[in-house]
Amino acid sequence: MTVPSQPLPPSRPRSHDAFARARQLIPGGVNSPARAFGGVGGEPIFFSHAQGQWLSDIDGHRYLDFIGSWGPMILGHRHPRVVAAIESALAHGTSFGAPTEGESHLAELIINAVPSIEKVRMVSSGTEATMSAVRLARGFTGRTGIVKFAGNYHGHVDSLLVAAGSSAATLGVPDSPGVTPGATQDTFVLAYNQPQQLEELFAARGEQIAGVILEPVVGNMGLVPPAPEFLAAVRRLTLARGALLVFDEVMTGFRLAYGGAQELLGVTPDLTTLGKIVGGGLPLGAYGGRRDIMDHILPAGKVFQAGTLSGNPLAVAAGTATLEELRDHPPYALLERHGRRLEEGFGAAAAAAGVPVSVQRRGSMLTMFFQHGSPHLVVDWETASASDTQAYARFFWGMINRGFYLPCSQYEALFFSSAHTDADIEATVEAATEVLAGGGVRL
Repeated sequence: MTVPSQPLPPSRPRSHDAFARARQLIPGGVNSPARAFGGVGGEPIFFSHAQGQWLSDIDGHRYLDFIGSWGPMILGHRHPRVVAAIESALAHGTSFGAPTEGESHLAELIINAVPSIEKVRMVSSGTEATMSAVRLARGFTGRTGIVKFAGNYHGHVDSLLVAAGSSAATLGVPDSPGVTPGATQDTFVLAYNQPQQLEELFAARGEQIAGVILEPVVGNMGLVPPAPEFLAAVRRLTLARGALLVFDEVMTGFRLAYGGAQELLGVTPDLTTLGKIVGGGLPLGAYGGRRDIMDHILPAGKVFQAGTLSGNPLAVAAGTATLEELRDHPPYALLERHGRRLEEGFGAAAAAAGVPVSVQRRGSMLTMFFQHGSPHLVVDWETASASDTQAYARFFWGMINRGFYLPCSQYEALFFSSAHTDADIEATVEAATEVLAGGGVRL
């Protein structure tokens, strides 16, 4: 199919009606807040099916997909190997509540791929994985303090839903109704990429800190890479003071490299959390790490964690097929080539149109930050939050109406898959050039 060069009809009556119905039945009309288009205005689009790099909405429009279910679909939608694995598993049952050999096979794949993992426990989501890793860090060390970084999202875990403070060692303040001060009193929030703050906190409170959790490459305030000196400080201080380093690789695991961001960065954490790709598009998460730490989990140890659907056979089959395909036919060189072309193309289009942006990318994750004045590097939440979200919203709708489905928030990274072709990437750059040159995105 040729991507339309002109905007699609702005009216999507079936999506409009579907959203009106959903709002009567589901809070806000969506089952996850990011889907509500709150960051760009307007109403969300309802989809009916997908194939490869394409999404199709219920009004009959097709879009090149640059979300990929927020990351899991690195092989594209309905990859034949994944579909066949799910169908085969389905023929034997959907859930047993008992061990299966498939769980051990997937565990072996994960352990062989991710440098930090010697043992792994499967759960049903990335949120479960981070929640469990934090509990394990506290149980293993006998300490209570957890350090997180502003702009890093680790799922809707009470102790990690905290807002950033401006001082070097701010105790967390609940960032959602229903999260009590007690749930966050042991959470310290620091600025990402600011090693001096970490140094000061460990000097003052090091004996209280059970662990430090971070996204090794951030995707949840837009794409923000780590400074080498920041990562070095995190690893050095945690080792020196007996705290655990937890990498949240729910987004980056198996996406930036087969071994995740830690493979590229050369930093080995004590614990790693996984989600998205590890389940092949079905609900599955995992957390793993050093053998001596993981053996503190019940029933080997005393740290409790359980889940009725953990290791669900359909999710295990989808995850196994995805990891085996990534292992057998690595797409990372292709994804890097396409990512570089998008990065360069978006940057050139914005420069030609006189629109100040900072395009930041790692592999197949990318964000174009719309800014005021001269473009600057986005390194933390303070610099990310200075972006012009209205300009991004205008760009988003310009791309949507040309058949390109980008993240519905300035503060989310886009993802693309191995199903995207050179022609798809060129068409995307051409559409972005047209939208930016049109003048509607100017700040």
